[in-house]
Amino acid sequence: MKFGGTSVGSPERIEQVYQIVSPLLDKKPIVVVSAVGGVTDLLIEAGQKALAGSLDISKIKAKHEAVIQGLGLDEHIIDDMHRELESLLMGIMMIREISPRTSDYLVSFGERVSCQLVAAHFRNKGVKAKHHFAYDLGMYTDNNFQNALPLPKAFEALGKNIHALDHLPIVTGFIGHNDKAEITTLGRGGSDYTAAIIGAAVGAEEIQIWTDVNGILSTDPRIVQSAHNLPVVSFKEAAELAYFGAKVLHPKTIRPAMDRDIPVVVKNTANPDHAGTRILSDSPTSTTTVKAISVKKNVSLINIYSLRMLDAFGFLAKIFDIFSRNHVVVDMVSTSEVSVTVTVDAGQNIQPVVDELSEFAQVRVDKDLSIICLVGEGMRKGIGVAGKVFDVMAKESIPVEMISQGASDINLGFVVGQEHASKAVERLHAVLFGE
Repeated sequence: MKFGGTSVGSPERIEQVYQIVSPLLDKKPIVVVSAVGGVTDLLIEAGQKALAGSLDISKIKAKHEAVIQGLGLDEHIIDDMHRELESLLMGIMMIREISPRTSDYLVSFGERVSCQLVAAHFRNKGVKAKHHFAYDLGMYTDNNFQNALPLPKAFEALGKNIHALDHLPIVTGFIGHNDKAEITTLGRGGSDYTAAIIGAAVGAEEIQIWTDVNGILSTDPRIVQSAHNLPVVSFKEAAELAYFGAKVLHPKTIRPAMDRDIPVVVKNTANPDHAGTRILSDSPTSTTTVKAISVKKNVSLINIYSLRMLDAFGFLAKIFDIFSRNHVVVDMVSTSEVSVTVTVDAGQNIQPVVDELSEFAQVRVDKDLSIICLVGEGMRKGIGVAGKVFDVMAKESIPVEMISQGASDINLGFVVGQEHASKAVERLHAVLFGE
């Protein structure tokens, strides 16, 4: 049972977590928690202030003290954590540098404090509960700081160590250890991933992701207020939606669950009676071709044009080797006889890629774009979806910069200017779902 930052963001929400978990103690649940809502951002902010020569954790302490006071916990329960944090920030001030390794250590304080506070509240309620830092239970990862992956041995270690516990474990999400016992993180939002890894490791009955919405919706409710809940989706549908912009789940979360065929349930901490969304290996036959629309903003498009591509073998391999060596992740791909167009997250450093590609091809980069994806198992046999999409785009005078269909038989993706994205999603939702 994973509870996100908003779910442990106040004394009232932590009490709600207790109310949700306590009736299920006979099922031997494992509770995974994120940092108290807002604390991760405050830790990053404190690191930047330390770089500039200022040591200030007052906002972080205020967040934690509000929870401590509201729950009636020992006021000194996390004093040692705050002292450790101040020591780290002092070191950052002295060397004027934050490496990826230091950054992971810095943001780990959020989860490490949160799990202690939640466990203490459960104990005050009479539950035999203890906090655990995930790496102490066997969350071993590679050395890729800020985006680490679990090592194969982590699954066996986590399963063995957790099954040996005789209490309710409250475990940190997001963080692990490499082989040098240095703290790593699984990437922003990685507490979902932690829950899935642990669920797979122990052979859980199901993996529950408790968040602040009623499951997975048909699209972003900030764009379409009438977006409806999806009671059931397949692993493939959920993975596509997560990767292409749906914020409910971390994109990596699905993988361990898929490997072990464990259902994932997304539920709302503030509305626990709502059924939420169940993610299963195979979704029941749907009467609708398209199940949901996702949007991924802040995307750049790279167009690579070269006549050398004509009848040439190995040309695509050469192009994507450049992306691989420069650690740039590609989202979508479209090709013709003499050109390749790809989309990438705008946050990545693409200049080295552009420089290398420019040695043998014409390269154009377009920025401020968004990917819109229509996802649904029904699209395997659906007819006329593309026609509806591009009819809407034409009526709304929205230029389509790129189209990709074929990489996935349950996904139709296309690229539009970021300024058109919300309007495109709104109109498509109305046409496809009859609203």
